[in-house]
Amino acid sequence: QVQVVESGGGLVQAGGSLRLSCAASGRTFSSYAMGWFRQAPGKEREFVATISWSGTATIYADSVKGRFTISRDNAKNTMTLQMNSLKPEDTAIYYCAARESRGVATRSRDYDYWGQGTQVTVSS
Repeated sequence: QVQVVESGGGLVQAGGSLRLSCAASGRTFSSYAMGWFRQAPGKEREFVATISWSGTATIYADSVKGRFTISRDNAKNTMTLQMNSLKPEDTAIYYCAARESRGVATRSRDYDYWGQGTQVTVSS
């Protein structure tokens, strides 16, 4: 089992950058594929990015491709989401998730553990 906690959210102007972090507990962090999801007010939770256990495979939502970068450090049990060129439509609560599998996944139902979320607000 693993617990995940997000940090790094905040308020930023359009065009700015933020770096989200996800800290995971447990000795088997490297066995889990990880992902980021987000949920805007009045909308369903949506996929943002995912990374395999080794970090060699990643997938991004079309809406963030070229602007966001997902990475992980298994030695430190952490995952990050570097967000550049932020837009007002990126405003949402961002969730870190872990799945008991080493492969990437884009569906929220494929993830087993979730953090509480961190708010990202992009002003125009």
